[in-house]
Amino acid sequence: MTNTTLEPHILVSMTYVSRANPDMSAEEFSAILQQAQENNTVNAITGMLIFNNNYFLQTIEGSRAQINHLLDALIADQRHYDLQLIETRELRCREWSRWAMNYASPTKENAALYLKYSTTVNFNPYLLSAESVRGLMSELSQ
Repeated sequence: MTNTTLEPHILVSMTYVSRANPDMSAEEFSAILQQAQENNTVNAITGMLIFNNNYFLQTIEGSRAQINHLLDALIADQRHYDLQLIETRELRCREWSRWAMNYASPTKENAALYLKYSTTVNFNPYLLSAESVRGLMSELSQ
């Protein structure tokens, strides 16, 4: 991915959900997370990722050009499938400016949050609205 952060672009946010390839190991996920953090730092992309071995739920923010480049790469990535956009929107300012990629994992301790934002305590991001995703991510990041 080329670094186009010096070009003027509108700041945007994109949220998507996808299913993890069933063959993905914990080591492979750790490598993905580390690589994402490194690439995002270089490309001025920030965001939040929730992963539970079955689903990826991610919000990324940056220049429109960078987010579009990243979307192309995500669509081509064989480590996940059934990618669906939940929301894209323009931003006045970043919501995840402290993190190249903040990460949270669903646990028994935070199951009540899933019930707060969905109809079940089981994490299934395909059932969440864009507004629910924003609330859930905000609370998990605290």
